[in-house]
Amino acid sequence: MIYYFSGTHNSRYAALRLGSMCEEDVRFIPDTDPYTQEIEPDNDKSIGFVFPVYAWGVPPIVLDFIKRLPESMAARINEESVYTWCVATCGDETGMAVEMLKKALRERGINLSAAWSLIMPNVYVLLPGFGVDTKDVEKRKLNEAIERIKEIAGKVKMKERRDDVHIGPMARLKTALIYPLFKRWGIDTKKWHYTDNCIGCGKCANVCPVGNIAMIDGHPHWGKDCTSCCGCYHICPTHSAEYGNSTKGKGQYFCKSGE
Repeated sequence: MIYYFSGTHNSRYAALRLGSMCEEDVRFIPDTDPYTQEIEPDNDKSIGFVFPVYAWGVPPIVLDFIKRLPESMAARINEESVYTWCVATCGDETGMAVEMLKKALRERGINLSAAWSLIMPNVYVLLPGFGVDTKDVEKRKLNEAIERIKEIAGKVKMKERRDDVHIGPMARLKTALIYPLFKRWGIDTKKWHYTDNCIGCGKCANVCPVGNIAMIDGHPHWGKDCTSCCGCYHICPTHSAEYGNSTKGKGQYFCKSGE
């Protein structure tokens, strides 16, 4: 079983490919009730978590999902010695995101067997200095990701027990300082708005992983449950989904590989 979260579909792409290669079912976390999850020894060869790195940490929605998994599932994972792993997708580095996930799992009585990072095109654009990659870098990252996913799939099937994660420089400092600030101040839902270029296509509402966007009178309106995934910004065909002035003039990227 592979559980994943994704906004711009980088992690979705990785999860679906890994699911196919490892012959594992794939479940989207926002559409999955954690309280009903259980281990099926005949079907679940392993348990994997695939998620994007947020501010050098784990998306809160993923941590919340883990916290709500039933104790019976954790018990079965230990009883059946189920191989448990994760893949953290990132633009360049993970910080201490994997350690954060390990801690959340340990609190549920689950030990992470292995972890990998997967470099994918940058998507975070909500702060000054953050933007998408050039098209050449984007293409290179996607090409390299294909081979990296194959490599990870092979190691998952072999049940390799090791971490292969690029945490980057000053990882502990970045995670300890930036992630808490991101959780508290990283998203101001009032800043999301549409411009006069909006054509009312509804793609932003359809792509939102948590259903936070409602189409009212033919235009998007953002609610209070934003996960800061930037999916609505990147999917907009007329570049009219904007976050204050922070996204003005910046590029877009949405992973459509394999779709």
